[in-house]
Amino acid sequence: MKTIVTVMALMLLAACSSSPQEDSAQPPALVTLATVGRQAVGETIRLYGVADSGPGERADLFAPIEARFVAIDAPVGSAVRQGQAIVRLTPGPTTMLYMAKARSDAQAANAAYARAVRMRGDGLMSDADVETARAAKAGAEATVASLTGRSLTLRAPRAGYVESITGTPGDLFPAGTSVVTISGTGAIRARFGIDPALVGNLHIGTAIAIRTAGSSRVIPARLSAVDPMVDPQTKLATAYADLPAGPAFRPGETLTGEAKMQGSGDALAIPYAALLDDAGQPFVFVVIKGTAHRRDIVTGSSDGAVIAVARGLSSGDKVVVEGGTALDDGMRVRLR
Repeated sequence: MKTIVTVMALMLLAACSSSPQEDSAQPPALVTLATVGRQAVGETIRLYGVADSGPGERADLFAPIEARFVAIDAPVGSAVRQGQAIVRLTPGPTTMLYMAKARSDAQAANAAYARAVRMRGDGLMSDADVETARAAKAGAEATVASLTGRSLTLRAPRAGYVESITGTPGDLFPAGTSVVTISGTGAIRARFGIDPALVGNLHIGTAIAIRTAGSSRVIPARLSAVDPMVDPQTKLATAYADLPAGPAFRPGETLTGEAKMQGSGDALAIPYAALLDDAGQPFVFVVIKGTAHRRDIVTGSSDGAVIAVARGLSSGDKVVVEGGTALDDGMRVRLR
């Protein structure tokens, strides 16, 4: 009887230790696959720039004397009428010294002229001496007028838009500095800075989708000129695109553009959705006989929909395009 109880206990223990999870295989992950193939892969280049007018539509306003920037009355992008105030300046410290000296010289020249007139009346000076004193007086007064008679409020010479303003209130400008650029109401164009290495990929006629800052509206355009000369300050070349006239764009407005270029030749390519990243290392999951295997890859150009693969895959490989984020290397999978 004791032997029978012992056998029954062992059978019960064996039954309890066998769970349904051990009797059935772990369910595979659900994935969607795509086949690696060869195709021409384009590339989307993102550009940053501003709207501006053509060279013939632009006018610059200069600081007439050394002056300090006081205030902006019409910010960049504003529509202005002829004569409207844009920025206000005030004499700078060096100009103030010149003004004080010019006034002092003018006072001295006036006194010298008055003295010469009196002495000529007494017969102590010639007419030539009086004329010399008069000329010195006129020159001193002209110097004062040149320093004090100029308006330091820069106004629009014609109707248009404020395209750019140099500096900010408080800045000191040397005489002759271009402070404001006004554009006309004619044709508007987009000006983009581009990496010099990409100049060879952009051509007149290249399609570009343009947006204004903070707007989702896309304006289709085409490049009208590509200047390979590198700006010494920005270290960038320049590309231009003609923009439609009207309220959609104003000179000085910040723009972004996306130029799509068709790739040459063919390359191994995968859908962009297959691409995963591990601390900067791009990889994909390749499925072989129902099992997912991680493959580190080297990527190339991309147009946003597909991406070229320079190394790590072969034509005909099956890559995971949906469900890859839930996978681990060696995990069993099944198709959706």
